[in-house]
Amino acid sequence: KYKTLNHYYLFLVIILFNSCQYFQKQVPSESDLLQKELKAINWKEVDEYPSVADCENIDNKAQRKQCFFEVLTQLIQQKLSIDTLSDLYPKLDTIEVKVTIFPNATMEFEPQFPRDSVAYDRIKIDSILKARLTDFPKVNPAIKRGVPVKTQFILPVIIKAE
Repeated sequence: KYKTLNHYYLFLVIILFNSCQYFQKQVPSESDLLQKELKAINWKEVDEYPSVADCENIDNKAQRKQCFFEVLTQLIQQKLSIDTLSDLYPKLDTIEVKVTIFPNATMEFEPQFPRDSVAYDRIKIDSILKARLTDFPKVNPAIKRGVPVKTQFILPVIIKAE
């Protein structure tokens, strides 16, 4: 009878010991939680793409993004069509423009040239872009986890349509 009772006590002690260890293992450290959360974030995607007032009423994320790119491309083309880019560079029909939108809603434009291109005066084209690409409507920056973030993308802009 005492042997059986001793086995029960021994069994209870083992269970209690293991259950205490079980609860201790369940509390992760703050740095472990931070590392887990950082790994879960997709840093290449934003929650909301940049937007302009014309696209704010669109609920679908993909359509809103498409609207923004179309509006921005159209505005850039309009601003560059009044210049002499097509006269200075008759063979240049399209230019790629790297657009950077900062968290404070300011924008920066930079022409992108193929690595092997030397036919164009890069400095002159860059100065024309900087002079013409001003006074844009307010652009809302991209949002990631509730915080405005910097985004960059390249837009093909048609200089000369025939």
